[in-house]
Amino acid sequence: MFHFKWAASPGHFLQRKRWKSMVSSHGDFSMLMLVFCMAVVAGASGGSGKLFPGSSGRLGTNSCRFSSSRGKGIRCAVSSSSNNNGGVAEISESELAKHFYAWPDYKKPRVCILGGGFGGLYTALRLESLFWPDNKKPQVVLVDQSEHFVFKPMLYELLSGEVDAWEIAPRFSDLLANTSIQFIQDKVKLVDPCDHYDANNPKNPSCSGTVYLESGLHIEYDWLVLALGAEAKLDLVPGAAEYALPFSTLWDAQRVDSRLKILERINFNKKSLIRVAIVGCGYSGVELAATISERLQDRGLVQAINVETMICPTAPPGNREAALKVLSSRNVELLLGYIVRSIQRVDDAETSEEANNRPSQGTQPDLATSRYRLELQPAERGSQGRILEADLVLWTVGSKSLLPTLEPSKNYRKQLPLNGRGQAETDETLRVRGHPRIFALGDSSALRDPNGRPLPATAQVAFQQADFVGWNLWAAINNRSLLPFRYQNLGEMMTLGRNDASVSPSFIEGLTLEGPIGHAARKIAYLIRLPTDEHRVKVGISWLTKSAVDSIATIQTTFTNVFTSQ
Repeated sequence: MFHFKWAASPGHFLQRKRWKSMVSSHGDFSMLMLVFCMAVVAGASGGSGKLFPGSSGRLGTNSCRFSSSRGKGIRCAVSSSSNNNGGVAEISESELAKHFYAWPDYKKPRVCILGGGFGGLYTALRLESLFWPDNKKPQVVLVDQSEHFVFKPMLYELLSGEVDAWEIAPRFSDLLANTSIQFIQDKVKLVDPCDHYDANNPKNPSCSGTVYLESGLHIEYDWLVLALGAEAKLDLVPGAAEYALPFSTLWDAQRVDSRLKILERINFNKKSLIRVAIVGCGYSGVELAATISERLQDRGLVQAINVETMICPTAPPGNREAALKVLSSRNVELLLGYIVRSIQRVDDAETSEEANNRPSQGTQPDLATSRYRLELQPAERGSQGRILEADLVLWTVGSKSLLPTLEPSKNYRKQLPLNGRGQAETDETLRVRGHPRIFALGDSSALRDPNGRPLPATAQVAFQQADFVGWNLWAAINNRSLLPFRYQNLGEMMTLGRNDASVSPSFIEGLTLEGPIGHAARKIAYLIRLPTDEHRVKVGISWLTKSAVDSIATIQTTFTNVFTSQ
């Protein structure tokens, strides 16, 4: 395989060859000449940053998107950068050849972070902020299949219109513009570690493993961080995967918002209510119920279903009581102590079984305007089941780690130790057991607290683990002692509407901030936790401006009502 790297001047090349064997055939020589001619043509094109006109490489600061053709011949991956760090262009022959990510300096430690959520992104930023001795600062590559980081605790504000998408879902390229962190938008296919071998093993002295991406790009690393997160578990109930919408990503929030807008438009002049069924009454389900009920007001009915006989069973009593007070004041029906047995589209439920087995003819009903039927079974015997109909079904129950979605290594010794929930088994320093060069955190880690209980799958845990993983990477690279992770619960927060929230800090027992005060405290806390100083300043100015506009509008409305009543 031949490897090319752009020089600082866009119109020139620095050529570096990575040979696995000497060129021994006319076919290989022809490929070499073809690659050379392509490089000359690209260099003469005025430094456009593309080997071929119209190539799909995404250009931007510290970011690249790798893609590959499935046909025969040459596969190409292109990236560019605006901070003189250079980009990478790689070419390989046929589907048998490999193309590797080009680390700028093979003498410095190479850290590959998989997943750009709270755990992955904040670990990368932590590494960037630490002081490093000469030639010890690692090169960091962050891989995520999305081009946006998502501040998940504030996704609900997208439905209420309180925030804009760029405020809570900025692009990685914007967040990392002033750092040395490189971002690759791609999906992880396979992790092939070799750090279980002795460090001096001559079989593989060059790296601690390789990450294989779906585009065909291979990333050799010295240190690996697993922070792939989790996804909604929709296979628990028949029909959930087909008809229920999860709420954990930016795409999920946008889909829910789009469906609500369609329903609001269809029912604008109708007297019928928009019915929304929410499965699960944990934090996510309750926050969704409060947000959507406030948005729909008298035009909708929200039915929240939970197997437990209370909402938010793990929440502090103050948060639970505040949530109950808000939900009882709105069009929310709590169906506690029920299990969802199945979800069907009404059209399908009313069709006979024989008709379902026949090929469908004509146009299928539009999912955006369909109605759904939920079969509920009581969790305790002696109660009757229920049948619900809803225009929109939201699913907030259960999640599953993304680690099991990776292809297993053919070598048993290289496989990661996973528990029954698909999380990597780690020691107290968050290193994967049996793999001293791999760390795991967030939903990818199976670490438990000192009492043996699983840590909650919250952003707060990922925040704290990212600090420890960043520090422990620094310590490992500099031959220092690693620190054991200890989770400190700082409190819990939940949004209950556009100007309402509940905050229970752990450092003052029994204190709960509710209403506008809780709402302000929650927004300030999350503003402080946004990824970078630049983004915090932008979002802070935006929120202050919106607050000023809302205050002026409220004052004008008040004066108008006063003068009108006289």
